Amino acid sequence: MSRIGKKPIPLPAGVKYKVEGNTVLVEGPKGKVSALVAAGIKLESKEGTLHISREDDRYAAVHGLTRALVFNAVQGVTKGWSKELDIVGIGYRAEMKGKGTVVFTLGYSHPIEFPLPSGIEVAVDPKQTHLTISGIDRQKVGQVAADMRALRKPDPYKNKGVRYADEKLKKKAGKTGAK
Repeated sequence: MSRIGKKPIPLPAGVKYKVEGNTVLVEGPKGKVSALVAAGIKLESKEGTLHISREDDRYAAVHGLTRALVFNAVQGVTKGWSKELDIVGIGYRAEMKGKGTVVFTLGYSHPIEFPLPSGIEVAVDPKQTHLTISGIDRQKVGQVAADMRALRKPDPYKNKGVRYADEKLKKKAGKTGAK
């Protein structure tokens, strides 16, 4: 039996779910998120928790995956998801332009305008070197954070660039001069 798949998902007050074909729509105080439900997987509600079960062992591979996707949707509509990015480097910074665009200055000859998709909010700290990306869809939050990091990946020699706040980097030694 899948260890993750058999864990029940607590349903907080105010969270409703509805299964339509191969998707489940989870509705809560922060909004609505849909998650995919694989074939052969059933959702049952018991005493304020949601149990995920499978028909037989043919669906073992997607049992834990489905549970994780539904859990992420439930967590998103109650607490939300967030990722934090740090910008390291002299003159490197980010600022909000209007409501839906982040402008990055990352040492290139031009500033980079990054349009935000719907459902994603970005908060830039006053020093303009720390960003907090938040939203209710975990996959979208992670993808936006990864796209922002890809604008200037951390350099292994000087450790400059855009990185996740919890990311540990290995600094490489530069060339040694000939004697």
